[in-house]
Amino acid sequence: MKKEENEQRLQRLKQIVSNLPEKPGSYQYYDENGEIIYVGKAKNLKNRVSSYFHKEVDRYKTKVLVSKIQNITYTVVNTEEDALLLENSLIKKYKPKYNILLKDGKTYPSICITKEYLPRIFSTRNINKKFGIYYGPYSHLGSMNALLEFIKKTYRPRPCKMPITKEGIAQGKYKPCLEYHIGNCAAPCVGKQSVEAYMEGIREAQEILKGKTRSLQKATFNEMQKAAEELRFEEAEVLKRRYQALETYASKSEVVSHVIDNVEVFSITNDEKIAFINYLHVTNGTIDQAQTYEFKKKLEETEEEILSLGIVQIREQRESKSKEIIVPFELETPLKDVLLTVPQRGDKKKLLDLSVMNGKQYKFDRMKSVEKLNPEQKQTRLMKELQKALKLEKMPYHIECFDNSNISGSDAVAGCVVFKAMKPSKKDYRKYNIKTVTGPDDYASMQEVVRRRYTRMMEEETPLPDLIVTDGGRGQMEVVRQVVEDELHLHIPIAGLAKDNRHRTNELLFGFPPVVIGMKTDSELFHILTHIQDEVHRYAITFHRDKRSKHALHSELDDIKGIGPKTKDLLMKRLKSVKKMKEADLQTLTELLGANKANLVYEYFHQELGRLEEKT
Repeated sequence: MKKEENEQRLQRLKQIVSNLPEKPGSYQYYDENGEIIYVGKAKNLKNRVSSYFHKEVDRYKTKVLVSKIQNITYTVVNTEEDALLLENSLIKKYKPKYNILLKDGKTYPSICITKEYLPRIFSTRNINKKFGIYYGPYSHLGSMNALLEFIKKTYRPRPCKMPITKEGIAQGKYKPCLEYHIGNCAAPCVGKQSVEAYMEGIREAQEILKGKTRSLQKATFNEMQKAAEELRFEEAEVLKRRYQALETYASKSEVVSHVIDNVEVFSITNDEKIAFINYLHVTNGTIDQAQTYEFKKKLEETEEEILSLGIVQIREQRESKSKEIIVPFELETPLKDVLLTVPQRGDKKKLLDLSVMNGKQYKFDRMKSVEKLNPEQKQTRLMKELQKALKLEKMPYHIECFDNSNISGSDAVAGCVVFKAMKPSKKDYRKYNIKTVTGPDDYASMQEVVRRRYTRMMEEETPLPDLIVTDGGRGQMEVVRQVVEDELHLHIPIAGLAKDNRHRTNELLFGFPPVVIGMKTDSELFHILTHIQDEVHRYAITFHRDKRSKHALHSELDDIKGIGPKTKDLLMKRLKSVKKMKEADLQTLTELLGANKANLVYEYFHQELGRLEEKT
């Protein structure tokens, strides 16, 4: 691959990675032939996948993998455990090349049940089918070890490597070892446990390794009930503990109930021009296939029409044989020999919700990708959203927001920030010193600033804003309306951002009388509006602080003609305070400043003292 082509490939992949969600899930890497070459799981998809493309990655095998990647897909799930199960399902289904090669040059381990007289159960990477029966391979060592630990605690297969024979047991050749005394083995080698009971445990362990945990659990429950009825209470207690252990293990090994087998899930997420249909396939309670398809709209097709057509096309493409399909709503067109289910609760509803979440995430990622290439598209979308929410006549391209700042009415100022196309236009920001208001009257200050702002814009024939946003609730909106509509006779829409009792913005108000506009506080549009509010607050308070600072820096020395900043700094450095300057004699000041400046300072302070003495 040429250097330019490789750079373009990496840039395209990084673009995909930048849009990944920060949620748990499984990710899949594809080669140039469209085949899956690696499957992984992540607690945070974006963080995990982006780590493959860091410059500091120095592992050779990781670099080899990255050099082969041509495309990336992913599936979002609810928990990290679900991501692990999905990863295992996809690895077993597609057998990706690099899931093995990138495991330190070794194959994944498998669990072996030996063909000995008293079989052993252990993990191994060396496969020899003459020696035993193998289950796996397991891509995640943690899940495999947990399974082995469960089998060891529940059935206690012998951990020793001693070659045990039927004849040796009959002849009494063996003795109980430490594993028996610490409870890890029932010592079938010396007859402490019958061979039949030991082999029954091995058989049940095989059922678990085959994934038939639920059927084994049911059989154990029936056996427990029978033992209790026959008053074999000690045996029933052992079976009860085994049943509970099986229940715990089974519940952890499924995304949903194991009874959901060979079922497909379809959901639809709409856009103006494109519909997104998410597809999941579930086997034994675990998702083993997942993909989102795009359908471009030609006419004004309904969701029912699009989903019905999509189901037929996707099933035909995948050569589906599933007899049950989970869908979000009833479809008028039935499918031959297929049951359509619209779940309201339970595990099937959980799968439908998961499908909907993946469809929405895919739509969101696609939109983000397009908007990164064309930022103006995002701005237009947000302006249209605001126009629709407020039912405005035109898109709010030009938005202005005002805020006051003062302390007990002193140094009262106000600020106006301007946003154009949902972005700050700082060259249009304006600062105002409050001139006509005495004391801390926010409403009167707001009216003064708004009046001055729009009177001047009208005189200069400057384009007026499409929307005014007030940093306050109903009161602020009303005083602004009185100036804009009643006094100036302008028709500019006015909205307000109101805060809750914790001083957090939680409502968008619009209209007269104002009403709350239904908008999620975590939506992108609401974040933009609160950003405008934060920006005007920052701008006004910064102006106020600057004004206060200038006043604070003023001192009596500023009033002495002929004394500049350097002289003032020198006096403050040597004499520390104005009081000591007043008490200093002429000789001290002359040694410090020279004759001319010493006379200016001395005469100023002593004239001040003379005036004070005359008054007294």
